Amino acid sequence: MQTRQPQQKTRPAPSDPSVRTPVRQANHPAPLTRKDLRAQQKTAALEEKQRREDEQYVRVLTGIDRPFLILVLALLAFGVVMGFSASYSYASYKYDDSLYFFKRHLLFAVVGLIAMFLCLYIPIRGIRWLTAPAYIGAIGLLVLVLIPGIGVAEGEAQRWIAIPGVGTFQPSEIAKLAMIMALAWYISRYQEKISDYRRGAGSFRYGVIGCGIIMALIAGLVALEHHISGTLIIAMIAVVMMFMGRVRVRYLLIIGGILAAVAVFLIFVSGYGQTRIAVWLDPWLDPRGKGFQTIQGLYAIGSGGIFGVGLGNSFQKYGFVSQPQNDFIFSIICEELGFIGALAVIGLFLALAWRGYIIARNAPDLYSSLLVFGIVIQVVLQAALNIAVVTNTIPNTGISLPFFSSGGTSLVILMTEMGIVLSVSRYSYQKRS
Repeated sequence: MQTRQPQQKTRPAPSDPSVRTPVRQANHPAPLTRKDLRAQQKTAALEEKQRREDEQYVRVLTGIDRPFLILVLALLAFGVVMGFSASYSYASYKYDDSLYFFKRHLLFAVVGLIAMFLCLYIPIRGIRWLTAPAYIGAIGLLVLVLIPGIGVAEGEAQRWIAIPGVGTFQPSEIAKLAMIMALAWYISRYQEKISDYRRGAGSFRYGVIGCGIIMALIAGLVALEHHISGTLIIAMIAVVMMFMGRVRVRYLLIIGGILAAVAVFLIFVSGYGQTRIAVWLDPWLDPRGKGFQTIQGLYAIGSGGIFGVGLGNSFQKYGFVSQPQNDFIFSIICEELGFIGALAVIGLFLALAWRGYIIARNAPDLYSSLLVFGIVIQVVLQAALNIAVVTNTIPNTGISLPFFSSGGTSLVILMTEMGIVLSVSRYSYQKRS
């Protein structure tokens, strides 16, 4: 019986042109362009530098930043004294009580101090947890302001909510802090995607669109209140925080150009805006109307000279500078304390900014660092814009001077922000000894 031998299959020679051998395609990545290669090398260098720095530092729980606390208390005390000096004549005329604004300022200063020391002992984890409730609550309050019967209007602006037996408060001040907290959380959460410049679409989507939505919800509602200065400050804070969060500078320049174009368009479309620009360029076009406050403020600044006319001896606060305890209090400071007093105020704000920068630089994580940066930027930016308005460097937009201008909500929220900064200062990175 014959057994059938299995036939062995022979592979044809590769030289046979009639046979096609399968060729396995290798999945080679697309070649990097020179621009992508530079970005990759830059990112790697930054990561290596950060790794070496991290090895030299250790996170420690320390006491609060005492220089920052001293600066806050000095500004607060200075503001209370100057608030009384600037307001007693107007308070006596309007309320028949020369201490009316002083008592309110002192009351809210005490409430603000309590809020500051309470926030001082809230851990960073707790502040981060409060981000979402604060942001949602701020949007809700801004919506309530726009509802007739709830929001309180003064002239064209509708910015306040009345509390029976207490007074009014301004939700836009709460909204500034809530937006800072939300942007700090968002940028720290998506930092890698925001700073990944190799993927331009992803960097734009997370860095510009995401941050823009957080800012636009707050700024849009504030703009509906006819609060131009508040809208401007919110937008500028957001842009600076985006820059600190490593959003591509090209995108920020484009955003700045668009915002500037929109602002110019609105000014030229609005008759009110055109009038304000014209009065800014020449306040003597309407010396008894739109330009009256600016002219009287400049008179006050010029009357002070180098050393001033003395604390409490201002002449312009007697009915010439309207509501001297609010937006134009810096002009009364210049008149009573002179150029030296003005330099002291500016120096205190610059010192506060410097200590805030040091606290943010030594913060334990990106969230707390951005949070401190945002708060300090808000305070210094608002002070700079107020001084610019009083000196007629920019048009009059109604911006208060932090720590000095009379206002309960703004002072309490400001002191709360100072407490948050001091809370972050307790957690820092220090060099290994």
